[in-house]
Amino acid sequence: TTVGRLPHYVLGPNDEIVILALDADEIANKPIRITTSGDINLPLVGRIHAAGMTLEGLEAEVTDRLSKYIREPHIAINVTQFKSQPVSVFGSVGSPGVVQLEGRKTLIEVLSIAGGLKADAGSRIRITRKSEWGAIPQSSAVTEGEYSIAEVNIRSIEDATRPEDNIQILPFDVITVARAEIVYVMGEVK
Repeated sequence: TTVGRLPHYVLGPNDEIVILALDADEIANKPIRITTSGDINLPLVGRIHAAGMTLEGLEAEVTDRLSKYIREPHIAINVTQFKSQPVSVFGSVGSPGVVQLEGRKTLIEVLSIAGGLKADAGSRIRITRKSEWGAIPQSSAVTEGEYSIAEVNIRSIEDATRPEDNIQILPFDVITVARAEIVYVMGEVK
């Protein structure tokens, strides 16, 4: 479980939050899961469509609604479980699987969360993105059906020849790190 105080984090379905409130025991200190349809339903406050709101925006909305019952309510909201921004990382990384973005993350940051590149990793990394998020901002990007697909060379990011390839990763992206190709040289060679 990760606990986060990220005021500009955009909430989504299945994220879990906790409201800290001095004067509202009915809603304070209880884990609240945002439903798959993106809603929360709170005593005194009612139903709020939280998905798509920032943490800051949700705090403002809850404070506004509580002010009808409590004079100058003081609340803060923390994310206790990030579940709405999964990214799949496969291939030659330390810990392949699903990671949560928890806000804005670049390709290098996501690879680091996934345990970094293994020694046998190749330099080509493939990124697959749902077209609804827009095309991947790469000249190499192609659209295949419902997906935008691009390949980047991790070495050109690491040696700063193409730092712009260290793109922002979006929810539901799939990152695949291929193993390096092995070339065997046989015969009378040094």
